[in-house]
Amino acid sequence: MRNAPLRTWRTTGKAVSLAGLSALLVTGCEAPLNLEAVREQSQQAVKRTDFFQAMARNNRVIVLSGNNGVVLASADNGMTWNRQTPTSDSFLALDVCPDNSFIALTFSNELWHGDAGAETWTAHALPSQEQMMTAACAPDGSWWAAGAFTTIQGSTDQGETWTETSLNEDAILNNLQFIDSDKAFATGEYGLVLTTEDGGENWDYAGYLPDEFYAHSSHFRSADEGWVGGLNGFIYHTTDGGESWEKSRTGINAPIFGFISGPTGLYAVADNATVLKHAGASWQKISTSDQPLYLRSGLLLPDNHLLAAGGRGLLLNLEIPVALSASTD
Repeated sequence: MRNAPLRTWRTTGKAVSLAGLSALLVTGCEAPLNLEAVREQSQQAVKRTDFFQAMARNNRVIVLSGNNGVVLASADNGMTWNRQTPTSDSFLALDVCPDNSFIALTFSNELWHGDAGAETWTAHALPSQEQMMTAACAPDGSWWAAGAFTTIQGSTDQGETWTETSLNEDAILNNLQFIDSDKAFATGEYGLVLTTEDGGENWDYAGYLPDEFYAHSSHFRSADEGWVGGLNGFIYHTTDGGESWEKSRTGINAPIFGFISGPTGLYAVADNATVLKHAGASWQKISTSDQPLYLRSGLLLPDNHLLAAGGRGLLLNLEIPVALSASTD
């Protein structure tokens, strides 16, 4: 299986055109039925029925996407949000492109393209019958998606045509990240770590995670150094491009769902509203809430704040302690 041949196809896709909040913590607490409260809730941009999956930003807006086609956009660092539902399908992944536009993957294998203001979204059908799980925009502006059966798809003409490659392994890829225009990594089921050296034209095995560890999330800082996270609070670290991995101390057993990187260092978000800060060979918990709600994605804000989003409309705006605001990475 490790030396399975690659197979590549080119197909043509079609496009279908479709034309606050200031609290530090928003979550879905149960309360007695109150119709006035229900009406008030229905007018809010963030709802208790939202399950956020991904967050990205450009130089104009922060964008959040999640279940039932919800897309939220904020032009003021998360203080207020504008709500859209360009589709009824659930969004799985979101990324920003070099031209400041956005791409967002849905469960129905459509890649939606949003303008720089996240106001207009257009759907592009993906050619594969395999379920796609993640998406990324490369530094050259090309669009990419990856998912089941180690399938990776790419488009250099904004969804008009696609190339499709598979390593013919019955495994799901759920993380895809470009380091530069040539180098990218994909991680997923059975401890797979894949890489490309030519901008996605060819993919090969970079290495394997210990014990076939399932990587829920991954982040690579360079072609050599990266981290993966998953069940039981496990985070593994590599300094040789994925050939070997060393387990880091996290002090938690909640699943790790995402990484956030920025000027003040590297952070991980997890279940139970947990935020961890990377500190050398270990991780330090900096969140104080233990709500039974997951955090899936986030980004760093000005003035030492971190914004993270997850289940039940959870939006966490966390102030990073001054003692930890200087990067230790």
